[in-house]
Amino acid sequence: MKKTAMRSLRAALKLIPKPLKDKLKKNESLTVFYVQAIRKSGLFYGAPTKRDTQKAYNHHLINQDRSLISSPQVSENNQCQAIIFGLEDSEVTIASLKAQKVNTYFVISIDKEPSEIGDEIANIISRLDEGFPTLLLNAGDTLAENALPSFMAALGDAAFVYSDTDEVNSKGKRCRPRFLPSWNPDLHISTAYVLSGVLFNTRELKSLPMGKYPNISSLVCEAWLSKPDINVNHSTATLVHLNLSDKLITSSLCALKNSVLRHKHVSIEIGEQTQVNSALWNLDSQPLVSLIIPTKNGRELVKACIDSIREKTSYKNYEILLIDNGSDEIESIQYFETIAELPEVRVLNYPGPFNYSAINNFGVKHAKGEVVGLINNDIEVISPDWLTYMVGHVMREDIGCVGAKLLYSDGRIQHAGVVLGYGGGAGHAHKYFPRYHPGYLKRLAATQNYSAVTAACLLVKRSHFGAVGGLDEENLAVAFNDVDFCLRVRELGVRNLYCAEAELYHHESVSRGLDISPEKAARFNRELEYLQTKWSHVIKHDPAYNPNLTLKRENFAIKTKEEQSVLLASY
Repeated sequence: MKKTAMRSLRAALKLIPKPLKDKLKKNESLTVFYVQAIRKSGLFYGAPTKRDTQKAYNHHLINQDRSLISSPQVSENNQCQAIIFGLEDSEVTIASLKAQKVNTYFVISIDKEPSEIGDEIANIISRLDEGFPTLLLNAGDTLAENALPSFMAALGDAAFVYSDTDEVNSKGKRCRPRFLPSWNPDLHISTAYVLSGVLFNTRELKSLPMGKYPNISSLVCEAWLSKPDINVNHSTATLVHLNLSDKLITSSLCALKNSVLRHKHVSIEIGEQTQVNSALWNLDSQPLVSLIIPTKNGRELVKACIDSIREKTSYKNYEILLIDNGSDEIESIQYFETIAELPEVRVLNYPGPFNYSAINNFGVKHAKGEVVGLINNDIEVISPDWLTYMVGHVMREDIGCVGAKLLYSDGRIQHAGVVLGYGGGAGHAHKYFPRYHPGYLKRLAATQNYSAVTAACLLVKRSHFGAVGGLDEENLAVAFNDVDFCLRVRELGVRNLYCAEAELYHHESVSRGLDISPEKAARFNRELEYLQTKWSHVIKHDPAYNPNLTLKRENFAIKTKEEQSVLLASY
């Protein structure tokens, strides 16, 4: 029914002449009505259909195959060796390796105790020739034609390289591509996304402490855990055909859990429905968190926000700083005076024009906490452990900004990480998707690293906030200040993170109209231009995204034929 309605609406929109469409877009009331109607309909949350995905992938393969064919071919004296994990279906993997002239390989039986597997892997690794790289594959997986030269070229001086992957169906047709991000440690912990097809510098492989590595995912994780600054490359070509199974994914998640537990003070549970590792990073103490909430009036929103924090949050060591930016409604002023009497709440006045960056910087100057939380006044707590999870992450030495999963009032996704490049600037991954949708490759359900997160609910160490000078008051008073802030924090050598376990409502449509008045539009365009100029290199290729995925919509669809042509021309 929804698909039929969607097709009907699309057909109707095509009948409207472009000059009339442009005129209608300038009508504020009609634009507001249209956007609200689309949101309420639930029709356009945006997940691409299997048919559209396959169509786009077929065209992608045409371009990719041309590129692989033009690459250097495999020589008779190919300098590579391989380890195959598993006996079942290993013959197809061996045949694939021999077709690309890899004649040195080892097969490991994985149907035994992890300690036994670990001993066998250690024995094999000790016998490897350091002069040649080593390819790790699961039994049943195969290499795409002409893949090995691309693999070896992509390795470069990195410790290891992995590639995008796909599958081959019963008819021999390539399908179900997995377009992956650049190395994303927290996504790997959550989903074991690097499953197979990993080419290691053998010297790096031999330098790993020998332990219980029952599969490729755990070995990759161990490489990062033992050397956090390890250099990892990623090829955006689909070079490996996976033979995926639920058993492989489950065993990989379990092995990853055990790897992390050996190194870190963390509690990990595998979600029964999501099949995603959920990690709660434990703390020796509970640092004070200063939650900064700017507002002008908005009594009901602020009350719902503060009541939900006070009544539903299990983490108790926090203070709330309500920053009043010139409220003039009596009921709001009276309410603010009342809550100021609460021991955990302070109300501070910030007069003058609205400048989101300046207001939050002002709040941080008055904060007492080791951790700073930037919170919008229209946020409402859903999960009691939201702050527990977020503080656990933000106190990790290698983590900068931590953002939450934010939902519109109707339960659909408002924020689940920021991707640079959407709309030429930045946008929210999986926007409008249903709350319990797993997302692309489970990325909506999984805690992971993103280049940026929204400041509607953002935690950061106060030391990191100070190190980058806070939010940019001069150039980004309203828009993109959080994106710019996150990118500057990332330059400190830490990773930003989307915490999927922290769920809150963000009643954005209630507190904020569309930014389409001439003055607001001009300011937005100035701030967008500033972002595009300063962070052009990240916008060109966000490492948390994949260049084969579209930037026209926030749904992780493969680039259309037209977009692929533009991408190809830019190379």
